[in-house]
Amino acid sequence: MSLTFRPIARLAKNFRKNLIYPARYANSSPSYEQLLNNLPETRVTTLSNGLRVATEDYGLPTCTVGIWIDAGSRFESEKTNGTAHFLEHMAFKGTKRRTQTDLELEVENMGAHLNAYTSREQTVYYAKAFSKDLPKAVDILSDILQNSTLGEAEIERERGVILREMQEVETNLQEVVFDHLHATAYQGTPLGRTILGPTENIKSITAKNLRDYINTHYKAPRMVLAAAGGVNHDELVKLAEKHFGGLNSDVNTEVQSLQPCRFTGSEIRVRDDDIRLAHIAMCVEGTSWSDADTIPLMVASTIIGSWDRSMASGGNLGSKLAQLSGQHNLCHSFQAFNTCYADTGLWGVYFVTDKLKIDDFMIALQNEWIKLCTSVTESEVTRAKNLLRTNMLLQLDGSTPICEEIGRQLLVYNRRLPLHELEERIEAVNANVIRKVCMKHVYDKCPAISGVGPIEQLPDYNRTRGRMWWARF
Repeated sequence: MSLTFRPIARLAKNFRKNLIYPARYANSSPSYEQLLNNLPETRVTTLSNGLRVATEDYGLPTCTVGIWIDAGSRFESEKTNGTAHFLEHMAFKGTKRRTQTDLELEVENMGAHLNAYTSREQTVYYAKAFSKDLPKAVDILSDILQNSTLGEAEIERERGVILREMQEVETNLQEVVFDHLHATAYQGTPLGRTILGPTENIKSITAKNLRDYINTHYKAPRMVLAAAGGVNHDELVKLAEKHFGGLNSDVNTEVQSLQPCRFTGSEIRVRDDDIRLAHIAMCVEGTSWSDADTIPLMVASTIIGSWDRSMASGGNLGSKLAQLSGQHNLCHSFQAFNTCYADTGLWGVYFVTDKLKIDDFMIALQNEWIKLCTSVTESEVTRAKNLLRTNMLLQLDGSTPICEEIGRQLLVYNRRLPLHELEERIEAVNANVIRKVCMKHVYDKCPAISGVGPIEQLPDYNRTRGRMWWARF
């Protein structure tokens, strides 16, 4: 759910040179090592109620500030599934101090951008504004977070909005496939539920359900107020004391502690021959954010890579699977993914293909997985590490992605991971590490599979399971 008014991205873009290149390198391009060593300090202060305030000051005329909350759809029950996302929608519908119109006009007059999103483990509210308007942005975030009216008329109106959103999601087959993949991989657990929740829940959620969720989960120790861009840390701490100092600090440890979500090798098939192409995802159980194998699996996922037939250089890409796909027309597109949660993860590939090519692509994919376990080369690993480094530097492209990394990392790691530390962990990965980690997590493991569309020729699960190892190895 978002409110967007007069985007200021163009202004920020003009100052991107200052963000990427410190003043001392104004007349020359810095080396990669110089860049890593000259990034601004991440300052973190914990208030008396447990709220953490974190900033990185890049000296920009704009900033992004937001609240990251350790609560998402995973913390809901089967009966309340969808509450966190519903609450995100209601945050923009008026508070005790501002009507919806007042809120929209205030954001409009600031030339700001106000947004929010819900995931399975986190809820986020953030604003992008001029640095001089940081106090106003924090005031607005505090107001919508703590003083939303949750009026009955607004709730009823928002039901219809969310139900229409669910219909739109159903037309996005990639999202449908990943929801089904979670449902089968984590069946019977909170991670198996969707973020939006089932239709019957959306139709029955009440203001009491929303308030109960706030009172249970919106606690100061489970929140991070993060900011990046042109921000003064001491100023933000004072603003946090003023606007968030009254947040409840009592945390119910039974509610906060996550119940383990078991991974189940299984499949779900939704055959619809009216859909032109088959959309399929296949994965094994990955790792949590903090697992030592997460970085090697990220490198392994980068080796598999991504491709679609519109890429002019498909035949010359480093990814062997991309080369095969281009040469033999195995699919329309594919992309490797590595989704991490607090205690588990999904590591696999999503692909779109013609119904007659399903088995051919899956054979090629599983062969590449086995090669990761047995015969990956140093050159492939080096290429993937360089791509991963590029993705790290893209995190510096604007205050919003930086702010998102600060907030997320403080929730999942309880600290901000410096880029030079990530660089060292990536550099430590070699072909032997990849083989060892993939042998542990991929080789001879039961996969989870989700398929939607004309999938009559999707291989039998036992056949797919049997190709997760090589008899001659």
